[in-house]
Amino acid sequence: MAVRKYRIEELDCANCAAKLEDKIRRIPQVHLVTVNFFTQQLVLEVADEEFDQVLQQVRKIIKRLEPGCVIVEQ
Repeated sequence: MAVRKYRIEELDCANCAAKLEDKIRRIPQVHLVTVNFFTQQLVLEVADEEFDQVLQQVRKIIKRLEPGCVIVEQ
């Protein structure tokens, strides 16, 4: 199991963060997700072998819901 942290640039509000967290949580392979508006941070816990696939799905969700946001690995 891998836990990775990312910075989400241009995240506008706490409601946006909650929407992203809710959608990402619905990905079956995600064991844990938190999106914090104040720290502009995304934390994901996913099995190592599934991480790349899940991260692609996360990027698509963010692009669809918050097109101005960008994920940056910390």
